[in-house]
Amino acid sequence: MSTVVLLALTGLGLGALYFLVASGLSLVFGLADVLNFAHGLFLGVGAYATWWAADNLPGAGADGFGFVVAVAFGVLAGALVAVLVELVLIRPLYSRTIEQVLVTVGLSLAGVALLQATWGADPRPFPRPAWTREVTSVLGANVPNAGLLLIIAAVLVLGGLLAFLQFTRYGLIIRAGVENREMVTALGIDVRKAFTLVFAIGGAAAALAGALGGVYFGNVSPGQGGSLLIFAFIVVVIGGMGSVVGSAYAAVAVGLLQQFVNYYGTSGLGDLCVVGLLAVVLLLRPQGLAGKVATA
Repeated sequence: MSTVVLLALTGLGLGALYFLVASGLSLVFGLADVLNFAHGLFLGVGAYATWWAADNLPGAGADGFGFVVAVAFGVLAGALVAVLVELVLIRPLYSRTIEQVLVTVGLSLAGVALLQATWGADPRPFPRPAWTREVTSVLGANVPNAGLLLIIAAVLVLGGLLAFLQFTRYGLIIRAGVENREMVTALGIDVRKAFTLVFAIGGAAAALAGALGGVYFGNVSPGQGGSLLIFAFIVVVIGGMGSVVGSAYAAVAVGLLQQFVNYYGTSGLGDLCVVGLLAVVLLLRPQGLAGKVATA
């Protein structure tokens, strides 16, 4: 019983990490129709900015409120980079899908190279609060606190995003834009500001994933964002493009599937099963778990 509880909670923690990355991806594609392959760069910026701030930023540190300050610095850095990317590189290329893919893929590779040139290719030990290195007993299972932290963060981000989309003016514009961008534009609403805001939100969520992922893995490396981005894209497709709730469902399914199959099967089999789940969803429900059927 304790093994099942441990696998379930660590699977939820992994799924929470995937959701933090995938939520921004889903919003950006749903509103702006942009497949942002540079999204992993925002994660890397957030992770390295948090790592740097913990040792160098006044008031920041690896424990207590200092760690909160370091994470906030990383999230802000990720959001600012995302806004800069949208304004400079993505905005001139809206409705030009091939160019978007080429630019974002190139930016992703350049970002990894820049991080390697600045801080080296080797993983760096990540500053972690002491309590995140401990475990909490849940139904007889000793669950790492870092995984529980990810679950709490993902629930808060999901609740915040849903509240923002439901109760704010820009949230209404974003939801309307996801449903029918042409109608929103015809009403005289400048959706470009909403595009920039969505990129900022996505960048902030990805940067938070980078910071908390550093706590989860215990280190940070230049290629970490790219590896997590693969599973984030799978989550977005399974959940349904543009659906934050669908991404949450899919992230839970992917995280649990990986953990249970990797434990009871052979190492790496869980990743293969995730790809199999993606194939099944694409065959049986191409619009995703929470996506809507496209109409002509």
